Amino acid sequence: MMVVRSPFNYNFQINNGKVMKQFFKYILAAVVAIMVQNTLAQTHQLEKLWETDTVVRVPESVLPDLKKGVLFVSEIEGNPNAVDGKGGVAKIGLDGKIINLDFTTGLNAPKGLGHFGNELYAADLSEVVVIDINTGKVKNKIVVDSAKALNDITVNDKGIVYVSDSKTKKIHRIENGKVSTFLTNVGGVNGLKAVGADLYILGGQKFMKSDSQGNLTQVAMLSCGGDGIEPVGNGDFLITCWSGHIYYVTAAGKIETLLDIQEKKVNTADLAYDNVKHILYVPTFWGNKVMAYKLITTK
Repeated sequence: MMVVRSPFNYNFQINNGKVMKQFFKYILAAVVAIMVQNTLAQTHQLEKLWETDTVVRVPESVLPDLKKGVLFVSEIEGNPNAVDGKGGVAKIGLDGKIINLDFTTGLNAPKGLGHFGNELYAADLSEVVVIDINTGKVKNKIVVDSAKALNDITVNDKGIVYVSDSKTKKIHRIENGKVSTFLTNVGGVNGLKAVGADLYILGGQKFMKSDSQGNLTQVAMLSCGGDGIEPVGNGDFLITCWSGHIYYVTAAGKIETLLDIQEKKVNTADLAYDNVKHILYVPTFWGNKVMAYKLITTK
């Protein structure tokens, strides 16, 4: 039996094959373009240097004293909301070696740390504890009325202290020992960093900047709740999310993901940064250790 092929079907198959080839070429080109764009956009990465080999008791914040060659680390040691006297501040070397896990003791779930002159400041639930940076002895406790969960601390170049309260959504200001409320209704407020006359703020997923009068502008929107902020030194910032993420955020609000260890269930809390050696020091909270990473610019 002779089979007669329809010219219409034959041409359709040929044309359909050409269409499919063109379609796949288009898809391939689009995929390559996206990959190239992402490669070009990702201009920074992290190289792990070390992690502490001894248990650090629920470290929340790291504060470097590069002149002394040490890291101060707040240790919650237990319930993050408990007034139990178990918390304190540890001293660790820049190489990750433990110097003194009991540099300061008797605190209540301390979190953020700040430094001005010879004084170390610790956010201690409802108080800001003032510590002698040379001896570790508590010098003073500044009560913040109505505070429920003081979290991060930063000190500007004039010695003015700012401290966030994550439960009341407030940022308090302390000058010459006197407390006032600087901002209210900052949802999810956590990380703070004073840079000149400005105050950079992490409020939930929002990364914001406040001027000295409390006027807010948004810098970027994160995909998770921000924890720690550190300026790189060129107008850009390093930001952590407690969930296990570290981001590089440019002054224009462009975001690069440097680290994502959420699946490993390792937290990344309130980091510190050495902008000369380009080293990040990251506390891991429930991970009970501090990690160091080198920031590398690839472009």
